[in-house]
Amino acid sequence: MGENIVEKIELPGLDCGLCGAKTCEEFARILIDKPGERKRCVQIGKLPTATHGSCTECGVAPAGKDSLEREYDFVLDAFPEDPGPRETIIPHNPMMTREMEVNKGDILIGRPLGMSCGCPVTHCGVAMDVDRRTGVIVWCVTGPLANRGKPVKDLGFYSAQAYEGLVKETQKDLKIGMRYWYLPRRCMLQWRHSGTVIFINRTKEGVRVRIEGIMIG
Repeated sequence: MGENIVEKIELPGLDCGLCGAKTCEEFARILIDKPGERKRCVQIGKLPTATHGSCTECGVAPAGKDSLEREYDFVLDAFPEDPGPRETIIPHNPMMTREMEVNKGDILIGRPLGMSCGCPVTHCGVAMDVDRRTGVIVWCVTGPLANRGKPVKDLGFYSAQAYEGLVKETQKDLKIGMRYWYLPRRCMLQWRHSGTVIFINRTKEGVRVRIEGIMIG
């Protein structure tokens, strides 16, 4: 059946593991024989649905709302080549990047704290780029299953500096220097974020953006 089974049964594809299965695909196979187990997925009903628009740049989506019924301007997807959303972070003690010898490919965990995207959920991801001089790390947030049975480096609290991702549909024309409400596709809480777009690259896949000045709410 392949990966299409997840879309066919309308599961989120987050692989968060909260249902007890390792992946959404594994849970979808369980639902084939036991559809009543669907209630085990806490994400169903929270996720943005796919929409189709006619904007010449990237499609116009109808109004969307997060899990707290707050409106947002667009959904931020991961780049096709990345294992998850790309985020630039700094540990609250930047020296930890060097002291823990963080390298590209390491599995990391940590929680964003304070004004820079404070979130109650511990994040897990894989390091994509590391600057030990400044402590800055670029990682792809992959979800809690990525660290099971693997060596993990715990960053503790960190500050989120930027998100990079793909926008396929948007309520508003995207402009550099403008602040927008957006919903990260794989956010486990499905809460809207806000940030200022500082880079735009229009491609056949959608609009690649970099967003800084991140906050939740």
